[in-house]
Amino acid sequence: MGALASAALLLPLLSAAPPAGADVPEAGVLQGQFARAAERQGVPESVLLAVAYLQSRWDTHGGAPSVTGGYGPMHLTDAVTALDRTAPHHSEGGEDARGDDSRAARTGADAPLPEPGALPERLRTLERAAALSGIPAEELRTVPAANIEGGAALLAAAQREAGLPASADPADWYGAVARYSGADDSATAATYADDVFDVIRTGETRTTDSGQVVTLPAAPAVAPATGQVASLGLRRPAAGPVECPASVACEWIPAPYEEFGDGDYGNHDKGNRPVSQSIDYIVIHDTEADWNTTLKLVQDPTYVSWQYSLRSSDGHIAQHVPLKDVAWHAGNWFVNAKSVGLEHEGFLTSPDSWYTEAMYRTSARLVRYIAARYDIPLDRQHVLGHDNVPGTVTSSIKNMHTDPGPYWDWAHYFQLLGRPITPSAGPHAGVVTIRPDYSTHQPVYTGCVTAGQACVPHGSGAVRLHTAPSSDAPLVKDIGLRPGGQDSTTGVNDTGARASTGQSFAVAERRGDWTAVWYLGQKAWFRNPVEEPTAVNARGTVLTPREGLAEVPVYGRAYPEASAYPAGVPVQSVSPLPYKLLAGQRYVVGGSTPGEYFFAPVFDPSGHTVVRGQEEYYQIQFGHRIAFVKAADVRVSQD
Repeated sequence: MGALASAALLLPLLSAAPPAGADVPEAGVLQGQFARAAERQGVPESVLLAVAYLQSRWDTHGGAPSVTGGYGPMHLTDAVTALDRTAPHHSEGGEDARGDDSRAARTGADAPLPEPGALPERLRTLERAAALSGIPAEELRTVPAANIEGGAALLAAAQREAGLPASADPADWYGAVARYSGADDSATAATYADDVFDVIRTGETRTTDSGQVVTLPAAPAVAPATGQVASLGLRRPAAGPVECPASVACEWIPAPYEEFGDGDYGNHDKGNRPVSQSIDYIVIHDTEADWNTTLKLVQDPTYVSWQYSLRSSDGHIAQHVPLKDVAWHAGNWFVNAKSVGLEHEGFLTSPDSWYTEAMYRTSARLVRYIAARYDIPLDRQHVLGHDNVPGTVTSSIKNMHTDPGPYWDWAHYFQLLGRPITPSAGPHAGVVTIRPDYSTHQPVYTGCVTAGQACVPHGSGAVRLHTAPSSDAPLVKDIGLRPGGQDSTTGVNDTGARASTGQSFAVAERRGDWTAVWYLGQKAWFRNPVEEPTAVNARGTVLTPREGLAEVPVYGRAYPEASAYPAGVPVQSVSPLPYKLLAGQRYVVGGSTPGEYFFAPVFDPSGHTVVRGQEEYYQIQFGHRIAFVKAADVRVSQD
């Protein structure tokens, strides 16, 4: 574990600083604003730049607030204008988070919802920055130079309050950086400061969302005074059996395993993974709620559950369910039984309610740790969004959730995972992997605030799929979502004609600036010009119906054949979804698995059984969501 933790500290950055002698892009106005604010406030410029990078990657987000009401490059948080949401993730729609149709549905809609909590004083930094700098709050929210000045004033004040001089040496600012995180515990504050100084040591250069080039030269010899964090008076994280890498701050806030009458219990199932079942998936969610609400809900035995929650403001992690146990989070019992669920504080329909770099980084470290522990491949066939999990049967398709949605930056996330999405084949490859440039790729989505109304323009990692090589052509249909055969829409929650970064598909045709892939049993086109590609060419294992079969059924779960069930365990139906995989079509294989069912209908885990059959399944990227086909129905080849 120690070696893994050390490796996690060296996760590659999205754009490492160029080596000495390399051409450096011309600095923009923003670079000068950092330099001037640092000089005026007596803060080392490298410290100011690195703190801003960890908060916002130097983006301004057009003055829009983050998940926790943070503004501008310095993420100055404002209690008055902080976001207020009322429908947490698992309380929306009709998805059965457990997804086991042998039991009554378990949704979050019936649980009492706690009131969102106000931002604590330590996170109300914008008003304090206004007092320190004399800059009006509105300017701190909307004017980048003012925002940077306010952040520099906060750092300088933290240094003074610690009784330390305004040193020109970045190493002397560790405690002030830890204080800036807003963390209420020493471990999270130290993790945040470690990340800031990692940025200082490795350097960074990046073009921001406003087109500004900002560069932080590498300073590999900086050795910060890490002992300063002990004098901040912060609490120690809640002790418990956490399963996290040493490079993140993690505390134990357990989800309850309780009976509450009539044989019902919550809010997860006891298991014995990986002895009883392999863990094959990591599922990425967003909370659709603030941090306090998220924690209150997962501690409610009548609600649903997930293994980890991640806080946006500083990347802090809380673990709720042991990894050996099965949480109720993905809406598909087969996936739940073989996955780990991570809930990230955020809102998918608010594109400018942005996630901090601090949360992306700690999430990536946690995923690397889980993947290494259980030998889970770090690819988009195994690191799924909740929006990639299939409905179990036809009737459940329309209720499946759509988070983290088109604004989650999968390309940056996989860069942090150490698995950047790059070409692995030439221009005539039979497989492509979706990979638009997140910042500049801004397809129009609707329904973020009002149905049919365009969302705020924003970077996206998803491409839209058409029935012909033209932006004017209708979007492809999803007969599971719309049995009547209506076209898909541009709605932010409509996944019917959407392919996301990292997903791989078999090429059906190429024509000019357009590429067609096989998707939901049909040919689907997306714009992919050579000069501005939205996908990279790749190699992969593909499958097609075996010879003599015109079509094969597609499934939302890989359950065993009837003969595999022992006495006393009800046979689960192997019910196909409404889609068909047709002769001549090819789909990328994500792996194989025997049919498996975790029978866990009672509180006492001695009554639980894992049923494993002889029938083998292949997982495929069938549409926006994964699916399963029987190995006996298909022929597999390399492309």
